Amino acid sequence: MSGEPSNVHGTAIVVDGTGLLFIGPSGSGKSALAFDCLAEASLRGLSAALVSDDQVFLSRRNERTFGQRPAAIHGLIELRYSGIVVLDSIEEAELHFVISPVVSADSPRLPPEDERLSLLRDIDLPVIRVPFWSRFPLALILAQIVTMKAKRS
Repeated sequence: MSGEPSNVHGTAIVVDGTGLLFIGPSGSGKSALAFDCLAEASLRGLSAALVSDDQVFLSRRNERTFGQRPAAIHGLIELRYSGIVVLDSIEEAELHFVISPVVSADSPRLPPEDERLSLLRDIDLPVIRVPFWSRFPLALILAQIVTMKAKRS
């Protein structure tokens, strides 16, 4: 990808150096899950920050995918029914995984093997599905990352 970054609807955070991009329809719980992950990271003593909520500018450099925040929403995240809150944030982070909130108990119990999401023509990332009702979403995400790495070795 060259030129200007592309704007996608999502929420991006970074936890302990791992960039997570929450993607899903409006109202699917992207911001709430991202917020829960940031809170859980803080409780675990892991470094974590918001990159951007609602809009993420994606770009590709040196075979790596980056998410950047629009300046106008620096540090802001909307938590449905609670309002807009201010969080520590960073301008940009490398993104490693797409997090897809599962909002219905009717969804398939097991996700597709080696699932990836094509975000733009030359950007695709591995997908981790997380039930919106998960009590420890970050623990689930980290366990899935370890599992994915173990399958590759």
